[in-house]
Amino acid sequence: MRAAGVRDGEWSMQVGQRQDYVEFVTAMTPKLRRTAYLLTGGDAHRADDVVQQTLTKLYVKWSRVRAADDIGAYVHRMLVNAFRQERRSRWFGVQLFDRAPEPEVRGGPPGPAESVVDSVAVRAALAQVPAGQRVVLVLRFYADLSVEQTAEVLGCSTGNVKSQTARGLAALRRRLPLGDATEVNR
Repeated sequence: MRAAGVRDGEWSMQVGQRQDYVEFVTAMTPKLRRTAYLLTGGDAHRADDVVQQTLTKLYVKWSRVRAADDIGAYVHRMLVNAFRQERRSRWFGVQLFDRAPEPEVRGGPPGPAESVVDSVAVRAALAQVPAGQRVVLVLRFYADLSVEQTAEVLGCSTGNVKSQTARGLAALRRRLPLGDATEVNR
């Protein structure tokens, strides 16, 4: 019995590609979630929405995506496009709460949490960097894309990526509560 709307050969092609898709998504989802989290300024719910939109479009276009030279860069481009589209939607400004819930206080002895504190400070500062610069910083330093891959994902020149990286790092440095002039280079 054939599913409605499925032409001859399509069903078997989807079944054959399904395992590749599942393996790719399983491996790539944590990286996409981290990237989307940082793109959205630390909003985990929006980040999950952006990743879900990306993975849905990826499923539909999987046969074309698998043929790409750099699948990771292609999927990151899809993620950035989904993020930009989500920002343009009329639901972007709707807030269900006037403030974020307070973090749960946990008991126990304090441990060496400096790296956690630093990580939280960097994420908070990154959320304040202008969106265009934040996208470049996230793709370069968190998604670990090269200048060329970032330019390909964003559809711009490598010079633009370099200048946006420099401006973004400068903006990030101004927002970080560091006592010294720590240099961040890549």
